[in-house]
Amino acid sequence: MRPECGHIVLLDLHLVALEVRELIQADLVLHAVLQGSQESSPAFSRRKYLVCLSEGFIIIMADYTIPLVGTKKSPSLLLSRGFQHGPLPGEALKGWGRVAPLTLTAGQPKGIKQDKMTHHCTKFSGHWKIIVFDEECFQGRRHEFTSECCNVMEFGFETVRSLRVESGAWVGYEHASYQGQQFVLERGEYPQPDAFGGSNAYHIERLTSFRPIACANHRECRMTIYERENFLGRKGELSDDYPSLQAMGWCNNEVGSLRIHSGAFVCYQYPGYRGYQYIMECDRHCGEYKHFREFGSHCQTPQIQSIRRIQQ
Repeated sequence: MRPECGHIVLLDLHLVALEVRELIQADLVLHAVLQGSQESSPAFSRRKYLVCLSEGFIIIMADYTIPLVGTKKSPSLLLSRGFQHGPLPGEALKGWGRVAPLTLTAGQPKGIKQDKMTHHCTKFSGHWKIIVFDEECFQGRRHEFTSECCNVMEFGFETVRSLRVESGAWVGYEHASYQGQQFVLERGEYPQPDAFGGSNAYHIERLTSFRPIACANHRECRMTIYERENFLGRKGELSDDYPSLQAMGWCNNEVGSLRIHSGAFVCYQYPGYRGYQYIMECDRHCGEYKHFREFGSHCQTPQIQSIRRIQQ
């Protein structure tokens, strides 16, 4: 679950004048940059947060084992990966702090004082859902995921032989821990492994890990490609789909480095969206890929000849 907009209510921590300035997700780790002042500064361990969304609520555990960044007037809080759905509509909660206004279809939590405040949140793209099978043509053992999977073997799968993407965009990896050849998985059916890579020129034998592409936004994608590494040399601004960079005026068949300003793209080794795929996202590496080795663990060359936006 990702909020398109929302606010954070503190459940177990006394902060005053709290305002959400940003809500960013990278590697499925929510990082909230808050503006406010601390009432006290004890050695925090873990606390619960309630994130209010248009669809309802989720509860997030905050990890304070990492020191606060910034001043007391602008602390940064790292929120952990683990979160759960809740509470049910109308369930009473106790809370402190100030919250931003939001229309909630699931009902407003009781016992929380609300004040009008401005907030600025990165737009999130909503829910993800993928169903994987250990046999081709959607047969055999199946498992449904709504978040990342580091290793399908932990769920009794040797590999994934077919899958359905029901919502969101995902990136699949050949090996566990998001290593090896990568390929974008957009909404639709993939009845056998050969379908995972689309028009990929390389045979894909296994899918062992996968994760949502959190920042995919087909309408708002913008990137800058550079001729050489470290953002040097000739550059080009891209905001569309490009089946051939050379046909669009790019000088050669290589891209030395690139910046993703918004959204997510998939870059291909060859024209016509063929060859190895490299998924580029604005919320990974801070959107900056300084060297072709950062394109992916399987990348051996800066050769990129076609680029397209990722569909959410």
